[in-house]
Amino acid sequence: MYLVIDIGGTFIKYALMDPAGSIITKRQKRTPITNLSDFKEVIFSIIEDQELKELNGIAFSCPGTIDVNKGTIYHGGLLPFLHEVQLAKIIKERYGIDVTIENDAKCAALAELWLGSVKEARDSVVLVLGSAVGGGIIIDGKLHRGFHLSAGEVSYIMNEVNSQTREGEFVGTVCSAVQMVARIAEVKKLKEPANGEVVFEFINGHDKEANAIFDEYCIQLAALILNLQYILDPEIVAIGGGISSQPMVLERIEWAINELKEKNPVHTAAPKVVTCKFRNDANLYGALYHFLEKKER
Repeated sequence: MYLVIDIGGTFIKYALMDPAGSIITKRQKRTPITNLSDFKEVIFSIIEDQELKELNGIAFSCPGTIDVNKGTIYHGGLLPFLHEVQLAKIIKERYGIDVTIENDAKCAALAELWLGSVKEARDSVVLVLGSAVGGGIIIDGKLHRGFHLSAGEVSYIMNEVNSQTREGEFVGTVCSAVQMVARIAEVKKLKEPANGEVVFEFINGHDKEANAIFDEYCIQLAALILNLQYILDPEIVAIGGGISSQPMVLERIEWAINELKEKNPVHTAAPKVVTCKFRNDANLYGALYHFLEKKER
């Protein structure tokens, strides 16, 4: 039995899982965003609620750049107090249990590699659409982290740079699903700006204003996918994140790729784009797979 903990900006999800990837129990607690001390207390309470003697290990999914060998977090994403925290060492020394930690977007990619949409592919890219764009690159059936551990951080790719001001337009902004939903919510004067389901009711209902914004968003995604296709030449590009459950997302991305190819005949790439198998629980599966893989070495 393994305790798998997915640290998110709003909730910490945690589950007991077996080595085949079956979820036995799953719960969540609100993520403390105040300071490291409060954060650790919640993590400790999650662990101490378990029968520690029954645990074979603890696997974390966490925002930030992760040194998986040292178990150290850098930057921490929405939780900046996690910067340079050796979380794996803290937990192992306190409880005497093996601990691993991996970046959340890379966990999502590992989930798809293990049991999901890219498990049969040698080379693939997994893109997680959320507040920004998380990425995971699979080369020769293995997650590629890069020399500085930042391979797959596609949010930092600059679509455009102003030659005068040197300011850039970033993929993490123009391809942010959260910002796309918020823009449509503002135009349609919705009371809940983060309600993606209501926004997609407008999109699926052929609302002109909503679809104009959604088309613009998908064009930017298509440009990113084409760029990655030329750089990495993956067999499959898998799209994940909350909005990927909407069939219209894949349909419109494919339309956008064809639009760009038609308007720019120089394009020869033909990306194969699919949706991820795992969505809300992807990080749990990927974190467990990372633990199992690391312990086999």
